Amino acid sequence: MTTDTSVPWLLVIPKVPAEPSRHRVAVWRELRRVGAVPAASGAWTIPDLPAFTEALPTVRELAERGGGTLAVLTAASHGDDDIAVLRDAFVAARIDEWEEFIADCGKFSDEIDREIAKQKFTFGELEEEEQSLERLRRWHRDMRRRNVAELDVTAAATQRLEDVTEKLAGYAEQVFAANLPGTSQG
Repeated sequence: MTTDTSVPWLLVIPKVPAEPSRHRVAVWRELRRVGAVPAASGAWTIPDLPAFTEALPTVRELAERGGGTLAVLTAASHGDDDIAVLRDAFVAARIDEWEEFIADCGKFSDEIDREIAKQKFTFGELEEEEQSLERLRRWHRDMRRRNVAELDVTAAATQRLEDVTEKLAGYAEQVFAANLPGTSQG
């Protein structure tokens, strides 16, 4: 999918009483999880595509559980660049997410480097690092699912994930070499 104006956009407007705040927070978290971005005070925007709209019944249920409501409206443009405002806010949020992901891949890579430098070649540490890589993979998969544009940063993030996957494989080889009989660390 591209970010041209043929993509329909929705405005999602939850109204949930301030107290207890857990209901408002639950609505906000679910909107963020699905990839919605704030369009204005109290209003969010998402593309009108299944990857985004499938969560709307859950958002509605959360709002109603807190004594509130949810309005979902189709956004129509009254000027040449009206929809571009929604699209640009959405793309900017995705770029921020991808950049945060790349930074976390860097932290993961640094962590593996520290373990190698300390020669901490334990199966427990390897398992911990594998769990961290799996978290990165899930995050990457979730972001790809709601990717509305092929951004340069998307390709860079995918490459960074491949790089840290290879780095962990190298660390795993060192862990096995250090712990299995008849093998030598090289």
